[in-house]
Amino acid sequence: CDEAGALLVFDEVQCGLGRTGALWAHQRYGVEPDIMTVAKPLANGLPIGACLLKQHVADVMKPGDHGSTFAGNPLVCRAACAVFDQISQPAFLAAVEAKGEYLRKQLREALGSDPRVVEVRGMGLLVGVQMNTSAGPLVDAARDEGVLAITAGKGDVLRLVPPLVITNEEIDEAVAAIARALTKVPIATK
Repeated sequence: CDEAGALLVFDEVQCGLGRTGALWAHQRYGVEPDIMTVAKPLANGLPIGACLLKQHVADVMKPGDHGSTFAGNPLVCRAACAVFDQISQPAFLAAVEAKGEYLRKQLREALGSDPRVVEVRGMGLLVGVQMNTSAGPLVDAARDEGVLAITAGKGDVLRLVPPLVITNEEIDEAVAAIARALTKVPIATK
């Protein structure tokens, strides 16, 4: 981007604000964006969105260049300040990283012997279980067991995005439910 004079834009709507165990996901890669979008976790579920700009970008903006239906509400902005104060604490981020490592370890132990499971990967509490088949049936079976998940990638990844305040006991419960769900998904033959 620097060589071409292009702006680097990062969408941190879902992966930012502690989700990866770092305050911002881009920090895990040592790259800084010129523009960064944030929203979902910023006010802990209340409607808010923000577009953060480096000074050289902000200098060319004028009123009316950017707008948002989720910006400026005083109550929501105050909630966002409180959420940011909590999430940005080093101890909070370290706990997210530790819980993510624990979740991945527990998933590997519980699911690793199943031939359909290719790998368990992720950063912080953004975790994927790569399958060698569609993950859709596992998502459905997990829902029946009380775990909400979605597919990712080409539909072959079970994507888990638990609350940042999840406990190890809740992780154990979720992993046990996913393991039960996997036993209910028939092994497809080609």
